[in-house]
Amino acid sequence: MNALMNLPRLVFVVSLILLWLSALVGATFAKRFRPLKEDEREDFGVVEAAILTLLGLLIGFTFSMAISRYDQRKNYEEEEANAIGTEYLRAELLPAADAAKVHDLLKKYLEQRILFYEVRDRAQLEQINATTTRLQTELWSSVREPVAAQPTPVAAIVASGMNDVLNTQGYTQAAWWNRIPTAAWMLMAALAIGCNLLVGYGERKTNRFLLMVLPLAVSVSFFLVADIDSPRRGLISVQPQNLISLSQSLDHP
Repeated sequence: MNALMNLPRLVFVVSLILLWLSALVGATFAKRFRPLKEDEREDFGVVEAAILTLLGLLIGFTFSMAISRYDQRKNYEEEEANAIGTEYLRAELLPAADAAKVHDLLKKYLEQRILFYEVRDRAQLEQINATTTRLQTELWSSVREPVAAQPTPVAAIVASGMNDVLNTQGYTQAAWWNRIPTAAWMLMAALAIGCNLLVGYGERKTNRFLLMVLPLAVSVSFFLVADIDSPRRGLISVQPQNLISLSQSLDHP
């Protein structure tokens, strides 16, 4: 299920086929085994409307969850850029040799953070994460030694800024791991299948085109939720605009 949610287009195709088949099954059951009687249609319509309303509310709630997680990823990208840019300026308070080393490491680190947002290949992502971890160790060592040698309030500001740089990366990673729970997807899928079974069962005359309307609408909704919730495979993804702008400003002061 988790692997499927990382592929929004596949979510759309699978949902459309599965929900359309559910509607056809409902229509076939009504036609061959137990047609819905006219005096039962009013009560059936109440139940059908209630279930469809519940499905709509659940999709809306899940969409809201996806949007909040997308906004969180955008906010942390901005915080990362601010933290790196601030520390780049604070590093000038160190001795010239140490400042030059920190500046060089921060530029390399910034390149890796931009790649983190842009890469789609898993193997490349693992390499980027390994390089990022190594650079974080080097960055901390580059400020720890001069700060330990001269433990002044000014040096403490530089160390605090580097701590912010490292922390924001951790916050970003946590936000990218924070996805819509699998249980929510399973509940939504089960409810959608049930709704389409009821719609098919309630049809007076089987019309395959009309039976496609609800599956198509729900599948589009599922696609949109999965697309926004997927950090790397979706059409709607967080672009490292602030990090790229910072990189350009550092290259052309």
